[in-house]
Amino acid sequence: MSLSVSEKEPQSVSVGRIVSVTGAKAIVMLEGGHVGDDNRLREPKQRPEMGTLFAIDTTNTAVLAIVSALSVPVPAQREGERELWIAELGLVGELWKGQNGRATSFNRGVSVYPALGDRVRIASRQELELAFCGEKKNSVRVGCIRQDPSISAMVHVDDLLGKHFAILGTTGTGKSCTTALILRSILQKNPAAHMVLLDPHNEYATAFGDWGEVVSQRNMQLPYWLLNFEELIEVLIGNAPDRKAEIEILQELIPMAKGRYSSGRANTQQQALRRGTDVKYTVDTPVPYRMSDVIAMIDERMGKLENKKDLSPYRNVKSRLEAISADPRYAFMFGSLTVYDGMAQILGRIFRVPVNSKPITILELTGLPTEIVNVVVSVLCRMTFDFALWSEGQTPVTLVCEEAHRYVPANSSLGFEPCKRAIAKIAKEGRKYGASLCIITQRPAEIDPTILSQCNTVFALRMSNDRDQEIVKSAIADTGSGLLEFLSALGQREAIAFGDGVSLPVRIRFDELPRHCMPRSSTARFTEKWQESMGDENYLEAIVDRWRNSSSVAAMENVAMFAEAMNLQSAPPPADPPPSGRGNGFGAQTAPPGPGAGLRRATDQATSRPPPVPQPAPNDSFRSIRERLQQR
Repeated sequence: MSLSVSEKEPQSVSVGRIVSVTGAKAIVMLEGGHVGDDNRLREPKQRPEMGTLFAIDTTNTAVLAIVSALSVPVPAQREGERELWIAELGLVGELWKGQNGRATSFNRGVSVYPALGDRVRIASRQELELAFCGEKKNSVRVGCIRQDPSISAMVHVDDLLGKHFAILGTTGTGKSCTTALILRSILQKNPAAHMVLLDPHNEYATAFGDWGEVVSQRNMQLPYWLLNFEELIEVLIGNAPDRKAEIEILQELIPMAKGRYSSGRANTQQQALRRGTDVKYTVDTPVPYRMSDVIAMIDERMGKLENKKDLSPYRNVKSRLEAISADPRYAFMFGSLTVYDGMAQILGRIFRVPVNSKPITILELTGLPTEIVNVVVSVLCRMTFDFALWSEGQTPVTLVCEEAHRYVPANSSLGFEPCKRAIAKIAKEGRKYGASLCIITQRPAEIDPTILSQCNTVFALRMSNDRDQEIVKSAIADTGSGLLEFLSALGQREAIAFGDGVSLPVRIRFDELPRHCMPRSSTARFTEKWQESMGDENYLEAIVDRWRNSSSVAAMENVAMFAEAMNLQSAPPPADPPPSGRGNGFGAQTAPPGPGAGLRRATDQATSRPPPVPQPAPNDSFRSIRERLQQR
């Protein structure tokens, strides 16, 4: 089929010719070059600019190249004199032509290089669309390309998630909105996704609405027995090298407490045959145990010691266990009055299995004790990898880590080492098992470069800090990295996108989010709020009440709200009226945990209260995953 004149015209306009080719780069001598030529009078789509995509025709292909620099080596001195206009190009891909001479498919990389003297032209709209949009079946739109706003900027979901991605930018450049936009675009096309978003500022709940399962301090349930030994030591003892004796005591007693709890549960012949009576647990096996058993064993050992000097480590451990069990801030971890193997329900809620129309879990970290936020993040990251591993890749999971420089800092003396290892494990090995990682940070220079280098797709928003720019440039291996030279000049809602998640390095203008989908991350309007006096004594008292209740009220309500969120059924009312209070989240009625509630924890469910109502058995896949985790 012959091409019409209108189709031929854009391809026939030459802007220059190749004068140098070196590896993945080329230099073009542009036409024109007269002082006084008004380049602004040209059609915008025919005017070479930074980031413009050029096409260089060869026999069977059209090589695509991005303008990375423009220069005039020897400027003219007078009006009308000729001068040399140079454009530096990065060769990024090629379009293969069909029998009719039109481009039919796009490939990254270049197999047929341009020759000296080959003419260079601005890529046509059809070529731009083929290069940037490609296969739309597994892609989502996030905005438009700057060279031609009529062409969608598409992201390849499988490549984006399968090989990890990062969103980088200075504070106030729109990282939160960009994150919400990309994730919403993916969820809209993949309603049965499994995403976990770590939200340190409680800003994303409004961005996802009914799509999100919001887990906060008030309804979070993360039992202490899910922690591995390093995480538990960080919570109970902290980073104290002189407390080796306390660590050894816990290292010895915790496996014994796990065995005691397990032997009490294996009271049927079927369980005994399946588990065996001689199962040996390690300090890291994620099976339930009672802290009351640990305290009882400490008391027992203290009674056998004759030297009072040897009592000090035991007393320290016991007092710390009792104190943290009574601390309302740790109620989400130590506040359950009964110990119940709810690992399947916890996994189901966090990783959205089943999805139940909520494909993303938003874990709000504000309100948690600051000294254990890194421990909570470590547990969640480690569980993400283990869940993907033991589900054998059948349930791919994406972990979105906001403010990632907090958890994987470049400084080896900062952060929590198990948390660093958990995130690094996802970055290095997660692709094989379906565990994906999204890194979001405003300080790329302060994040572990090993983690950042594993992110094969990068959305770089405006950055003005030289160190941050250098880190981003060093993490990019693409031939279009010259675009990063104007990172500091990007506008609002603009970014440079690189890597496998996009077809070519491209300057993107993101779509605008609807107001009801915006995260709660907007900058405070000082001039508007400072026009009149705000509040009175009642206003301040309300602030103080919220301030104080952020921990005490949460301690009383978090377990009941967790039970409601997980749809766990409460026990039927007994013959006598039960004491007033809320459910403990696993079917038993309990009184509110007032001061010292942790000390009054029952030592044995069989003797202290009726056994909990049997919960619905988890599905086969969850049971299988849980057993494999526990048998590691």
